[in-house]
Amino acid sequence: MTHSPFASRTALVTGATSGLGLELARRLVDGGATVILHAPDQDSGDAALEQLVKGGAEPLRLRLVTADFSHLDEVAALAGELVRTQPALDLLVNNAAIRGPERRTRTLDGNEITFQVNYLAPYVLTKALGPALAAARGRVVNVSSTMHKAGAIGWYDLDRKKGYYLPLPVYAQSKLALTIFSRTFAEAQSGSVTSISVDPGNIKTGMLPFYGHVGRPAAEVAAELARLCDPATELVTGAHYVRSEPAAPAALVDNPSIRARLTRLTARLTDID
Repeated sequence: MTHSPFASRTALVTGATSGLGLELARRLVDGGATVILHAPDQDSGDAALEQLVKGGAEPLRLRLVTADFSHLDEVAALAGELVRTQPALDLLVNNAAIRGPERRTRTLDGNEITFQVNYLAPYVLTKALGPALAAARGRVVNVSSTMHKAGAIGWYDLDRKKGYYLPLPVYAQSKLALTIFSRTFAEAQSGSVTSISVDPGNIKTGMLPFYGHVGRPAAEVAAELARLCDPATELVTGAHYVRSEPAAPAALVDNPSIRARLTRLTARLTDID
């Protein structure tokens, strides 16, 4: 009998309409999971569902949810819906991300858009789903980037209005914040939830030209990432991984005062402690 590592488990994958998110959702549902696919809008979500079903995925084990992460009210509404309908959640993969735009951009919430989509939105979602994850003794896998090591938090200037704006620094900043949060959330959960960040390496997606020239196919990376999602794979909670192995994160991740400072900043920006 074929082993189904995710049988009877429920996973939420954000940014699941293309690239790594879509391929990971395919791996998880093929492995027996019920997968909640997050899409930024209904049309892209419907297209992703159709693609998965045509590829052989069982429709009854797929559920679509939508929220535009550039609008925190939509993220909060999604979180509320999931809290009401999902009392236990085995896996949350915070994969949704954007590259830094060519020009400085603020959301209607008043945040630099890369920081909001790549960090604040997953923060809001993860915090809301904490009890459901704890109920299942689940795990959170935050898709980071090695670029976080080049990042710096602009404590008083997140959108770089006081200096010269470039897309890469705001992207690195957002991934640094997400990586720090992975450690903070792990500590707050005291072992009831496993939380890690992972740099999956360069992937052949639309973002590849932004951070490199050579990348692996998304399906290959998804197969590797799925092993970190597998409950049979032992993980070091709070750790940073590069592909499948623990690796040293940016020094700021190990700094308790920096972690506390980011928590205070994030609470101010989201009204969520």
